[in-house]
Amino acid sequence: MNVTPTRVWITRAEPGAARTAARLRDMGFEPIVAPLLTIENLTPPVPDLAPFAALAFTSINGVAAFAALTPRRDRPVFAVGDATAQAAHDAGFADVHSASGDLRDLARLIAGAIANAAVLVPQAETPAGDFTAALTTAGARNVSVHSLTVYRAIETSVAAPALFDAVLIHSPRAGKALTKLHHAPLAQAVLACISPAAAAPLAALGLTPVVAKSPDETSLLTILNTALGKRDPAV
Repeated sequence: MNVTPTRVWITRAEPGAARTAARLRDMGFEPIVAPLLTIENLTPPVPDLAPFAALAFTSINGVAAFAALTPRRDRPVFAVGDATAQAAHDAGFADVHSASGDLRDLARLIAGAIANAAVLVPQAETPAGDFTAALTTAGARNVSVHSLTVYRAIETSVAAPALFDAVLIHSPRAGKALTKLHHAPLAQAVLACISPAAAAPLAALGLTPVVAKSPDETSLLTILNTALGKRDPAV
């Protein structure tokens, strides 16, 4: 008897969507790549890096966009999570520290390592959170944040797939974009969200998103394993 593979809609932008699709195939799912966002790298002038004690990256996209702007790789890097840290390593940065979490974890990591210094944060045009506020909450000692907008996420005009059993929501922007589509089919699907902020727009519609235990893709894919009965994602 033929069994129809479980269909999982990937809403994140490329090139991340392709990496997620490969992981889903390894888990036995049928990935449907239909990004709700596309990434546009920007070309701002890069300031002199000498005054900055470190760089802070809040996403893989930030690493890729910044690395394309300058050959400099001599500043220490603090990354929000392990995937972002790996992207920094792959881009040629040698001194990389991972917070293995979210923006608050990144702020705590920096607060414990840096004082009386400036940090450059290459990030999105519309950041997912207030990094300066997170540093203050973390008890940072006179750490000033200088933002450098290196990319923007733009909503696409993609239509929802005709059939899907689950949806992966990798960011608050994707969650917000998803709410603009006809949401009746969403009520029948597993809505796997990487963070509470990504789930919030869907919860506001009365839907029931499931939030990953930690803000990383392995935890996100584990939601599918639990809800749909496939094997655990490879780290």
